[in-house]
Amino acid sequence: MTDTFDYIVAGGGSGGCAVAARLSEDPSVSVALIEAGGRGDSWVTTAPGALIFQVAHKVNNWAFDTEPQRALNGRIGYQPRGRALGGSSAINAMVYIRGHRSDYDGWAAAGNTGWSFDEVLPYFKRSEDNSDFNGAYHGTGGPLKVTRLRSDNPVHEVFLQAAREAQFRVRDDFNAEEQEGLGIYQVTQHNGERWSAARGYIHPVMGSRGNLAVETETRVTRILFEGRRAVGVEVRTGDGVRQLKARREVILALGAFQTPQLLMLSGVGDAGALAGHGIGSVHHLPGVGQNLQDHPDFVFGYASDYPGFTALSGAGIVRIIKGIGQYRRERRGPMTSNAAECGGFLKTRPDLEVPDIQLHFVTAMVDDHGRKIRLGGGFSCHVCVLRPKSRGSVWLKSADPLAAPAIDPNFLGEEADMEAMVAGFKTTRRLMEAPALKALAKADLVTANVKTDDDIRSLLRARVDTVYHPVGTCKMGVDDAMAVVDPELRVHGLEGLRIADASVMPTLIGGNTNAPAIMIGEKAADMIRGRRLAS
Repeated sequence: MTDTFDYIVAGGGSGGCAVAARLSEDPSVSVALIEAGGRGDSWVTTAPGALIFQVAHKVNNWAFDTEPQRALNGRIGYQPRGRALGGSSAINAMVYIRGHRSDYDGWAAAGNTGWSFDEVLPYFKRSEDNSDFNGAYHGTGGPLKVTRLRSDNPVHEVFLQAAREAQFRVRDDFNAEEQEGLGIYQVTQHNGERWSAARGYIHPVMGSRGNLAVETETRVTRILFEGRRAVGVEVRTGDGVRQLKARREVILALGAFQTPQLLMLSGVGDAGALAGHGIGSVHHLPGVGQNLQDHPDFVFGYASDYPGFTALSGAGIVRIIKGIGQYRRERRGPMTSNAAECGGFLKTRPDLEVPDIQLHFVTAMVDDHGRKIRLGGGFSCHVCVLRPKSRGSVWLKSADPLAAPAIDPNFLGEEADMEAMVAGFKTTRRLMEAPALKALAKADLVTANVKTDDDIRSLLRARVDTVYHPVGTCKMGVDDAMAVVDPELRVHGLEGLRIADASVMPTLIGGNTNAPAIMIGEKAADMIRGRRLAS
């Protein structure tokens, strides 16, 4: 069976949902969106409080492991990635952050024309329906709902008081002129429910937009080429293998791990490495899978009996049951929590031009991504380095398209990243020891015996892992032998093939990556259609 479309979008994550929805607004073109997971519309996706079932387990989650990390005592890390329409926006903590102006200006300064902050801001705004902020930096009426939390958690005021006590700035909006400071995060929710990229862009038009075909539970296993032109994809479902053809373009949006994997499986990558797997080279492109960047992250943890924190105890279970009832009646209360309710961006030295660390303050004890259960109540605080110097890579373990790729983030591979993490640890502990928060902690579960810088380094090697922001494995660039796409997101040396996900980021942005991935999908659609939003 062969089906033909004008555009095929491989991958229904944040970028894929945005680009497929925008392209299919033109009724004269046909679009197929192919997703390996399900529809992403069950209660476990829409109820924010259920995110733990997805992040810690394999519900809607690829749940990848990394290669042993050389600088982390050889530990194998964990890389959850969304497997459903909406991709990782269907399983993440829903924090709405764009990054710093300087991140995008840096992309443009490196030769990526059209990617300065002023040029990408219109796409952030077009995607957004912000219920709290408007003006020069925010949009209303877009597909992506953005709002304040409805958890009504009293810990918010405690966190803000601790920030003031530690002499950190308090900030209401992290996506305006300035970023530095601590505050309460906005989230991608609506009426207390998760608002993934699928809910914003795809679910409203599934079945009603005749030129958009959405196929779920369908795995893209190979890009089809005629010479150096992409002409379609091979897919696998429960019914077997079939081919879909693209008259105009194939657009990859499988994310920072699986987009390079699919390219390599299809003969695009380092020719020598592919030959080792018996894969013939369609196009030698050595940058495929290189330049992997992710935010290395450390988590503080404290026991506490404060009622604003999730607790596996008798009283805590009663609170959860009551919270479920409140959620069903009002779509408010603890079940609307994204867990990482508070946080922000700080400088570890006053001479820095931009914040170099980000905090995610979690209203529960988090150990090993929630995979290790601790009895009792408590809270946690993540700290990550925003612009690590370490670079990792993704490569094929085998030619089997159903096998997971090899993933090496190379966390703390550069000594500078270790020292940045040490500085971030000290800055975060300053907040944790502020009187307002210290009064809530019954016990320090992780850092009580850490006194010296060497103690800190030893603890970091034992506990650092991802904060779920991998990017860069198909980097955008010009006059760069390791670049995979040009500033129009077209794959170098090939025709009819683009990428529209976080893998194209040449450098990691200073913040969470979901909103930027959606922006990339929005901008990709306009570039394909030959138009641009005015900055």
